[in-house]
Amino acid sequence: MRILLTNDDGILAEGLIALYEELKGDFELSVVAPETEMSAVGHAITLSNPLRVRRFKRNGIFLGYGVSGTPADCVKIGVQEILQQKPDMILSGINLGSNVGINLLYSGTVSAATEGAFLGIPSVALSLGTKNDPDFGFPARFSRRMIKFVKENGLKEGTALNVNIPAIPEHKIKGISITTQDLVRHRDRYEKRNDPRGNSYYWLASETPVKESIRNTDLMAIKENLISITPITFDLTDLKEVKRLASLAFDL
Repeated sequence: MRILLTNDDGILAEGLIALYEELKGDFELSVVAPETEMSAVGHAITLSNPLRVRRFKRNGIFLGYGVSGTPADCVKIGVQEILQQKPDMILSGINLGSNVGINLLYSGTVSAATEGAFLGIPSVALSLGTKNDPDFGFPARFSRRMIKFVKENGLKEGTALNVNIPAIPEHKIKGISITTQDLVRHRDRYEKRNDPRGNSYYWLASETPVKESIRNTDLMAIKENLISITPITFDLTDLKEVKRLASLAFDL
C-alpha cells in the first residue's frame, strides 16, 4: 500500500518522524512535506515564487522531499510531479496541537488532507492535543487503525477525515467518537508591544470561546478524553441558505 506522508510542522518534525518510523516496515512510504514550519497557512498555494524541492536525509538515510511551499503545495506537487505512482492514501501529521473547531480553516495539516481528497485520494489528518512535551507513540500506532479502517470501508469521494487524539496516556482514552466540527466563535486577545525603534506590533496571545461548545463536536470530544474523527469536505456551500436565497425575489 502506497502512503504519502506530509504535515505543516516541517519535514523533520517529531510527529511526522514518529509516523514514518511506525509505518515504514509495512507500507511503501513517500514523504513530501514543507522544508520549514508552515503552521496556520490554511489551504494557501504558492503562485508568485517557484517551488524548490530538496532531498532530505535523516541519520544519513534518505527520508523524503522538502518543499519550499505550503502543505497544499506539497500534496499537489507530490502527487502530480514527484511520485512515480499515485498514492493509495495520504496521512497528514502528526500535528503538534489539536485541530478542532474553527481552526480547521487555518490548519495546514487539515488542508493537506482536504487537498488529497480533492485529488481523489483517501486522506486523513492526525493531530495530538498538546503543544508541550508531546508523546507521539500512541497517535503513531493509532494511525494503523485509521489506515485499516479507511482501506476496509472507504471514504466518500471528496471527504477527508480529521482525527484528533487527546494528549493523555492511552489507558485513559475513553473511546472514539464520530463528531461534527465545533462552530463556537472565539474572542482573540493580542498583546501590544513596541520594537526597539518605537514601532508597535501585535502578538496573538490567546483565544477564548464566546460560549460553551455543544456535545458531539470535535472540541467536546477532546475535552471528554475521546478520540475525535470528523468527516470533512472542501465543499463550503451552505445548502440551506442556497434554498432560502433562491426563494427570494433577487432581480438584477
